[in-house]
Amino acid sequence: MNQNPSTHRSGVVAIAVLVLVFALFMLARGMIETWPVFLTPVQSGLAWSRAEVASVYSVLMMTFGLGGIITGLAHDRFGPRAIYTVGLLLLGGGYFAASRLDSVWQFYVAIGICGGLGAAAIGMVPAQALISRWFDRNLAAAMAFASTGLGFGTLCLAPLSQVLIDAFDWRGALEIIGGTIVVLAVAVILLPWQRISAGPVRPSGSSDGPSLLEAAKTRAFWALWGAFFATSVGMYAVSLQSVTYMIENGMDPLDAATAFGVAGGLSIVGMLVTGIAADRWDRRVIAVLSYGLSMIGLLALFLMPQLPVAAAILVFVTCFGLSLGVRSPIIATLSAQLFRGRGMASIYGSIQTGQGVGAAVGTWIAGVLFDATGSYGAIFILSFTALFVAIALFWLVQEMRVAGARNQKNQAANWGSDRGSDPNTG
Repeated sequence: MNQNPSTHRSGVVAIAVLVLVFALFMLARGMIETWPVFLTPVQSGLAWSRAEVASVYSVLMMTFGLGGIITGLAHDRFGPRAIYTVGLLLLGGGYFAASRLDSVWQFYVAIGICGGLGAAAIGMVPAQALISRWFDRNLAAAMAFASTGLGFGTLCLAPLSQVLIDAFDWRGALEIIGGTIVVLAVAVILLPWQRISAGPVRPSGSSDGPSLLEAAKTRAFWALWGAFFATSVGMYAVSLQSVTYMIENGMDPLDAATAFGVAGGLSIVGMLVTGIAADRWDRRVIAVLSYGLSMIGLLALFLMPQLPVAAAILVFVTCFGLSLGVRSPIIATLSAQLFRGRGMASIYGSIQTGQGVGAAVGTWIAGVLFDATGSYGAIFILSFTALFVAIALFWLVQEMRVAGARNQKNQAANWGSDRGSDPNTG
């Protein structure tokens, strides 16, 4: 059977777009997830408390989350070329500037605000909008592939950061990484963005569908936001402390950073499997199973002092890694299903603030709890509690149940437009 040449070309462009947004998201999340590697050297080098070092990450994640709204609105107005270029300049410039700074408030501005806004601008908000223009039936799988950038970023940049720290100290590492990102902005601005943005699927700027204000009045919007928030509290409360926790329990710093990186690498497998499964089975069930894996991994890490170190790390890296970040493509797909239309990027950007706010709250409370108690027990209790809240949202909220079911059709009909079967419901 002869294939339509235009269809073939569209398929090639779709794959190229997917690889591009994956690479940029890999950089965004890789830079965020490597901060735990800098935790100990920055704390030692600047004589800060654990809470102060953790608070930089809290500001970073808070800004990353809140930056989703700004990114979504700016994307709807100015398009992806401007968003990605400015994002790379902010991210790289912030990390480069931090290599020359000393005080906590300066790190809040450079790493927290500039780095957070930059990471948001090259993250999943513009990626979701572009992917939704090029992919239809396999939307969840495409979202999951792009989301594996989190795993690849952690796998590549966490050990690389530790190597650079060992060779050039933490200041030199920040300078090299930040400068490289700034240079990438030049290459990105030269890409053919008009073609990249012209996907065959209904664009996010179409005239129908809910606006951000309309979506924010629905229970589904806040259920998705809450799931992001609770998941991030549960995962990041421990994630930020995990490398230091492993070192304090006898691991070599490079081995601990590598274990953290491998966990991020395994999230690649977890996201791909989750994306494929979420296109075929009830997304609610897939999400709950992933939370179970997260809890097993966290329990193994908590019991590391009582268990053989190798066994505890193996279970933690495997279970935590396979479940790391897998809820994000599920939430992104549900958001695309429920809120397709003119405000899709700004709506998802607003929902994604739950992730950033949750990560900020989780890491900040974790730092305070450690300084107050001198131990990690309360941090793990916080983590498990938050993950149970996230499970409850997926399981009990009606809109989450309906949207998560297999082959649900035409979710946009909730907005009064009967368009028939929508293959994006997967």
